[in-house]
Amino acid sequence: MNTRKVNRNTQSPNSPSPRPSFPPSRRAFLASSSALIALPFLESFGFRRFASAAEATTTAPKRLVFLGMGYGVTTDTWYPDINTPGADYELPESLQPLAEYKQDITIFQNLEHANSRDGHSGSTFWLTGADRYAIPGQSFHNTVSVDQVAAAQFGGGTRFTSLHLNGGDDNGHGPGSISWNNQGKPIAGMPHPVAMYHKLFSSDNMPLAERQALLADDRSALDTVLSDARSVTKGLTKTDKDKIDEYFQSIREIEIRIAKDEKWLTVPKKQPASPIKEPSDTLEGIPEVEMAYDLMLAAMQVDASRVFTYRMPGDSFVSSLGSSYSVHNLSHHPGSPERTRDSILRDQKNAELLAGFIRKLKESKEPDGSSLYDNATLTFGSNLRTVHSLDNCPTLVTGGGAGFQHGRHLVMEKKTPLCNLWLSILRGSGVRAETFGDATGVIDELFQTS
Repeated sequence: MNTRKVNRNTQSPNSPSPRPSFPPSRRAFLASSSALIALPFLESFGFRRFASAAEATTTAPKRLVFLGMGYGVTTDTWYPDINTPGADYELPESLQPLAEYKQDITIFQNLEHANSRDGHSGSTFWLTGADRYAIPGQSFHNTVSVDQVAAAQFGGGTRFTSLHLNGGDDNGHGPGSISWNNQGKPIAGMPHPVAMYHKLFSSDNMPLAERQALLADDRSALDTVLSDARSVTKGLTKTDKDKIDEYFQSIREIEIRIAKDEKWLTVPKKQPASPIKEPSDTLEGIPEVEMAYDLMLAAMQVDASRVFTYRMPGDSFVSSLGSSYSVHNLSHHPGSPERTRDSILRDQKNAELLAGFIRKLKESKEPDGSSLYDNATLTFGSNLRTVHSLDNCPTLVTGGGAGFQHGRHLVMEKKTPLCNLWLSILRGSGVRAETFGDATGVIDELFQTS
């Protein structure tokens, strides 16, 4: 959506908005007294269709964290022995750094997305389970991600409805976001922890009155354009009406964000009990992940947001371990002792960092005496197992927020939908969700004591 402000002095505020006109050009615009907003390509206006290409309570609140590591794991050393399900399994080599928290984690086998067909887009569909070819004639399609279903219910009382950090330096394999809105469009994330730091804790030097004026101006423009836009739907084809409806929904979402911005303008940003030093923008690899975990912890402490996604860094992470291989090359480790060695090292470091995150969540207390860990659910995983294999998605869950009984190795029936886990997390966390993606139900074993 392209927006251009028009000088308000050129027209009386009480003058009627100009009627939209549609010249025979590649694009058309809805005009108002304050803005020009480009319309999507519409067949009814002579445009060709283009396929989309890779496009405060008395109890402590629930939090959801999704940590996507993207390129899979070292299959032979990450999964426990499939013949030892339940609590009496041996923690595998790659997950040994989590030994202290074995009773706090659940490791799954045989979860997958039935619709996944592209081994280079593991992160793209990890939280949605969508079929990218679901719409005939389109090369890409996605649906809402599980985090956004939760954010719709949890985000109303926090400054940020959800927070997204994208550290995916993956040489161009797939879009950067793992979070997708109700229209299946990617939600832009912050590219580095330093951006997240400033979003959470830096003060805004722009005078309050000026910020309020800008927000009010944007809302006025949107309201006026929406009024004009409704007249455009007359005479459109069904395809174009559907496209306009989607367009209107996008504008409505912008209005919601603007209204939320206005509400929080006068509310000072809280600081955590132990203030965090501003991170360096040169952080890469291991220090970047450590800072990202600390920032998510701090955001939970001040209740800035309750839903988080983190597309974890790839190349910079393995480079910080001393590896000369790219993260993509490490996913092709079978048959190469050197790549396998570095792949295991990467898995172990990820497990070590996750253990540190768990420890800090357990140590951070809520006003009711519980810990952040007690009220959060963290998922660490990928839609890709290794190489280009999309079966048996590596999945580890921890945290007490969804009421799961941890300390087990759950070997599911083959081809169990990963969306069953997403639905279990939603319902266990108190999110009103009838279903999600291709889920066939919740994973009952997660709620059983034995």
